[in-house]
Amino acid sequence: MGVIAWLVLGLIAGAIAKAVLPGRDPGGLIGTTVIGIVGAFLGGWLSATFLDRPVEREFFDLATWGSAIGGALVLLIGYRLLFGNSRA
Repeated sequence: MGVIAWLVLGLIAGAIAKAVLPGRDPGGLIGTTVIGIVGAFLGGWLSATFLDRPVEREFFDLATWGSAIGGALVLLIGYRLLFGNSRA
């Protein structure tokens, strides 16, 4: 997949992660979007490195989507733990 496909996948993965973990995020919509994009890249890297399951080149592969959403969830939880109480 190309970079544009990963960006689109990250945007969608971030939206799904936000739907799974609703609530007020410190970064708002932009922060959640960036977390989704970075999470997609992180999930793909973790899948290829530690699970020995490289991400397929197809956009509609279930493992690709699972790793992207999983990475976005991990980053969103970490972000909330680190910066969740900074807003009143």
